[in-house]
Amino acid sequence: MQEYSQAAFVLHTRPYRENQLLVDLFTQHHGKLAALSYIGHTTKSSRKALLQPFLPISVTLKGQHSLKNLLRVEPAGKSFLLQKQALFSGFYINELLVKLLPENIACSALYQQYSLCLQALAATDNIEVSLREFELILMDELGVAFDFSIVFEHQASGFYYLPDDGFMPAYTKLKQSCYDRQHLQAIAKRDLSCSQVRSTFKALMRQVINHLLKGVPLNSRKLFSNELGKSRR
Repeated sequence: MQEYSQAAFVLHTRPYRENQLLVDLFTQHHGKLAALSYIGHTTKSSRKALLQPFLPISVTLKGQHSLKNLLRVEPAGKSFLLQKQALFSGFYINELLVKLLPENIACSALYQQYSLCLQALAATDNIEVSLREFELILMDELGVAFDFSIVFEHQASGFYYLPDDGFMPAYTKLKQSCYDRQHLQAIAKRDLSCSQVRSTFKALMRQVINHLLKGVPLNSRKLFSNELGKSRR
C-alpha cells in the first residue's frame, strides 16, 4: 500500500486498544480522515504529545479503507495558544468538523479558512467574525447556500429562513426566528461592524447548524455555557 504525507490538524482523539488512539484528522489534501495511531507504553509518549488539537503537524498515512494507519507524525509549526473564549471557540469549530464534515473529501478552501480561524483565535482578533467566516465556508462545503437576493427585492421588515427554501418574507407569523431585513442586507454585504448585525448572523448560523445536526447537542456549547455561568457567580 502506498504511503502519503500531508499537513494536518488533530480534531479529536479517543482511546482504542492498549497503547492505541483513534484520531480524527483534518488534512490539507484529503479533508477529514480517521486514523489509528500507536502511542507507545510510556505516559510521556512523544507521539501522544503531538496528537493534540491546534498544533500544525505533518502526518504520513497508509491504508485504502476508511480507517487509516498513522505511520509518522511530526510538528509543522508552533501550536496555536488558545485561552478562555478562544479555546472554547476552537473546540467548537473542531466539533463542527467532526460531526458535520464527510470523510475523505478534499476541501482545501475550508482547510485554509480553518488555519486562518485558528490564527485569529490565538490573537483574540475579531473572534466572532472569524467564526462566522469559518461557518460560511463550512456551509458552502456542505452544499448549504444563502441566497440573499430576496432580502433586497422585498420590502418586508423581517424574513424567515427555511432550510429547504431559503429566505422568505415574514408577511405571516411563523413559530420560528424572524431576522431583520437591514441586518440580513448587511450580512450579505459582509458588513459586520454593528453588534446587532453580528447577533443576527450568529442566530441565523445557529439555526442552520442545529438543523444540520438534527438535534444532536454540541459539547463545546455546553462547556462554554458552564464556564460563562461560573464567571457570573
